[in-house]
Amino acid sequence: MTNLRGVASTGAADEWAERKDFLVTISDNAVRTSADLYQEVQHFYGRQMRYLDDNHIEAWAATFTEDGVFSANAHPEPQVGRDNIVAGARKAAAALAEQGIQRRHWLGMVEVAEAADGTVVARSYALVYNTPRGGQAAVHLSCSCEDVLVREDGELKVRTRRVTRDDLLP
Repeated sequence: MTNLRGVASTGAADEWAERKDFLVTISDNAVRTSADLYQEVQHFYGRQMRYLDDNHIEAWAATFTEDGVFSANAHPEPQVGRDNIVAGARKAAAALAEQGIQRRHWLGMVEVAEAADGTVVARSYALVYNTPRGGQAAVHLSCSCEDVLVREDGELKVRTRRVTRDDLLP
């Protein structure tokens, strides 16, 4: 078996060997990612980030499973369950509106792998831009994102998301 970089794998942990604190690992059951799945994940992220950036909080939260988990190294505790994810997103949106800031998320360098059970692991980099009303856009944060995606009624949903801010790494 080869890992995501095309190098012979020595086992499940080898897939993400450069970091040991990953939320997920890809098991020996991982299969090669198809172009169709990669494109589907890209479209999923496009819709999901537009929902968030356009302040469609309920639509954004509906892209998580009902028991989904959103964790970040900037937060002391993960948000568990869609209701808590909605509450956190509403609070953030209200703070941005009060400050007159339009936020945009850009995801890139997306890496996708599907396990034999259909679970999809997606890793990406995220740049978060803030544009103050009447001002210039600027990069606010640089992060990495690690998602476990599952299918519900044929649609991808986030079961777990781990966001790691670069400025908070040890």
